Amino acid sequence: MKATYHSGVHKFALFVVGWAVLLLCAGALVTSEDAALAVPDWPLSYGSITPPMVGGIAFEHTHRVIAAILGLFIVVLSIVLWRKDERQWVRWFGLAAVAGVIVQGILGGLTVLKLLHYWLPVMHACMAQIMFATLVAIAVITSRWWMEELPQYEDKATPTIHTVVVLNSCAIFLQIALGAAFRHKYSPVTPHVVWALGVLLVASWTARQLHRRFSNSKEISRVRALLHGIVGLQLLLGIVALWTRMRSADDPQPMPAVVTATVIHTVVGAILFAVSILVVLFCYRLVPRRRGVLLATTKGEVPA
Repeated sequence: MKATYHSGVHKFALFVVGWAVLLLCAGALVTSEDAALAVPDWPLSYGSITPPMVGGIAFEHTHRVIAAILGLFIVVLSIVLWRKDERQWVRWFGLAAVAGVIVQGILGGLTVLKLLHYWLPVMHACMAQIMFATLVAIAVITSRWWMEELPQYEDKATPTIHTVVVLNSCAIFLQIALGAAFRHKYSPVTPHVVWALGVLLVASWTARQLHRRFSNSKEISRVRALLHGIVGLQLLLGIVALWTRMRSADDPQPMPAVVTATVIHTVVGAILFAVSILVVLFCYRLVPRRRGVLLATTKGEVPA
């Protein structure tokens, strides 16, 4: 039995992804403006849901409000998936997203209550990337394209393309973690800068493997070009962000150029990781595993 495409579900999933981008921007602003401890309590802000919106309080409280609304959206999305989508694995995926947003909220609260100690800010930042990638995945698997009968491409090379693209995502996620450790002063910038070259090499190798094996697939070619393009853009943004930070090292507070460059670099990094997950999804949808394939559109079955 084929799953039914629901336009409203897919559009709502896309809307939630867009709201998550807004939250990523708000979170990056909190870090860039050194406003993480502008509000010392949680879940309320100075004991209120309407604190004075001045200075760092405005950044931190706005971040919390956007995050709370996103949490509600994810709960609604999970309910809609459970009621509308025939695929049992998609339903459970929606519930997993709800569990993830609960964990993220707890991490955010502990980050404040524990005064940014115990690597909690880094865990909070990394969990944000995982949640964003999860929402992008839900938007993809609820699309009409995912449910269509699609051509299947054989992969005879070693390692399998599934291994290649998963390694690529892991390399990018490691770079995100190193960047978060640097922003929150748990690590020097050197590991982040050095591994940026590692990401470039891994992403280039991944793009080359995708081109060599599946140049006849328009879908894979497009997502490969998107991956390569965003990697290049992110490297340039990283150079700009580092340069502005070095130029303003002696400034008494974060200056607009530093804040802008850091926020853009951070958000594009999250988008890059989400695109890498998109590549994984495309490969699992279009390239059967060697042990056999289960159609991603069928009820109760997970794509192999």
